[in-house]
Amino acid sequence: MPPSPTTPPATPAVAVLLAAGAGTRLGRGPKALLPHRGGTLVEHATAVLLAGGCDAVVVVLGAEAERVRSGSRLDDPRVRVVDNPGWSSGMASSLRVGVAAALDLAPARVVVAHVDQPGVVPDDVARLLAAHRPGRVAASRWADAVGPEAPARTDRPRWSHPLVLDAALAAPAAASAHGDHGARDLLRAHADLIDVVDHPGDGRDLDTEADLDLLDPPPAPR
Repeated sequence: MPPSPTTPPATPAVAVLLAAGAGTRLGRGPKALLPHRGGTLVEHATAVLLAGGCDAVVVVLGAEAERVRSGSRLDDPRVRVVDNPGWSSGMASSLRVGVAAALDLAPARVVVAHVDQPGVVPDDVARLLAAHRPGRVAASRWADAVGPEAPARTDRPRWSHPLVLDAALAAPAAASAHGDHGARDLLRAHADLIDVVDHPGDGRDLDTEADLDLLDPPPAPR
């Protein structure tokens, strides 16, 4: 049940940053530890969410969690780091762990973001939060997914991350997630609740060597 209108939420917007993966496809260790703009990718993504208007960030770690924790500056008091011991079962388990921790903060809405989207900037997060309406979902659509080459990319969904969920929808979405699908199946089944927010930037995930040009500076090729 969403918070009563007469009782302001303890933390208006809490982000769940999914950073538990081992980066197996990329083959460079956990993506959370990839160097980017003078720090690690998980540091950068956390800072972007806070600068974009999130009041707190729950960072979900999994693969090599201790190395990620010790190798990253995540000591901001607005940041809570949680471990997902079942991370290898897929993203869904990390989403459940993260959403449970986020709901402990009694937010009005929950932002779900992935650590491996270095093209996300604070303005993108702010745009999503401004577009979100109570009881609904605001989801991203990226310029690189709707440009001239998009018709050839049949694997591109209509919407992507980050996304903003009304807090009342966050738990059902997490509960419905399975494997690496996250909450996509549930949201597809309730597409009428989704407001798509267009972003001008590059929302690619870091999945292949070709995507490493998104990092600053790009790592040396292997």
